[in-house]
Amino acid sequence: MMLDKTVKAIESIRRTVPEVRLLRDEPMCRHTSFRIGGPAMALVLPANEVELSAVLSAVTSTGAEHMIIGNGSNLLVSDEGYPGIMIKLAGDFESIAKNPEDPCRVRVGAAVLMSRTAAFLTENGLSGFEFASGIPGSIGGAVFMNAGAYGGEIKDVVRSVRVMDPDGSNVREISGEDMDFSYRHSRAQEEDMLILSAEMELTEDDPAAIAERVTELAARRNAKQPVAFPSAGSTFKRPVGGYAAALIEQSGLKGYKVGGAEVSEKHSGFVINSGGARCEDVLAVMRHVREKVYADSGIMLEPEVRLINCTL
Repeated sequence: MMLDKTVKAIESIRRTVPEVRLLRDEPMCRHTSFRIGGPAMALVLPANEVELSAVLSAVTSTGAEHMIIGNGSNLLVSDEGYPGIMIKLAGDFESIAKNPEDPCRVRVGAAVLMSRTAAFLTENGLSGFEFASGIPGSIGGAVFMNAGAYGGEIKDVVRSVRVMDPDGSNVREISGEDMDFSYRHSRAQEEDMLILSAEMELTEDDPAAIAERVTELAARRNAKQPVAFPSAGSTFKRPVGGYAAALIEQSGLKGYKVGGAEVSEKHSGFVINSGGARCEDVLAVMRHVREKVYADSGIMLEPEVRLINCTL
């Protein structure tokens, strides 16, 4: 029954989105930073709000299984793939523009990578986003999760967010204050909103000074994190009163490995794809880590990586 709904939705989407941006049986390992994941029944790349509204209307009206992905930087997709439609923004959603009335405000599309955003802001002498320059994701995903690093969070710079309702029927602008940002959380998660763009407010500074700070943070990140290997970033959320990496290291789990999945020797908060890892390998490592840390500390770690069509 679900298969019939998905096929019906794909036929409807085909009338709005060109075939070149409607990919059938697309391997999700091509679209995740983990480089893991079997095929989705379809991956659609809407290039503007009209196309996106039509896609969401189609999947909603048919009841087809679907989900929105950003840069795939925090996803672990099943080896069997995803039995539905993946939606990944493109085109207009990849734009960055300064506000002509306020040089310190910038509108960034949801599909723009954090690294590209940081480069644009640096070139234009706008400071405040340096903390996010090394986060391997898109603006949409960062706003959705209130991504953060080095003492900063997206909520610190976002002044408003343009969102679309999950059925594609309504677009509105929500202030940063009304997004209910907290640790790795935003109102978008509660209401299943789709992030279209965000307006950020920065402060003017010397581009060379900004670039120096970005370079310094990149050096710190490269020294401490396993950037040479595919991963989904921090595997577990920070527990109350502690740090996941410290708990994992204290349990002697650095280097613990199943197949191609491994607790990084460089940073125990990361499970990496050291070569040829499958989803089941990563899940096996995560299960063992949770069990051992719980046995040693009484703290049950919760995954920060999003599990797609798979469970711990």
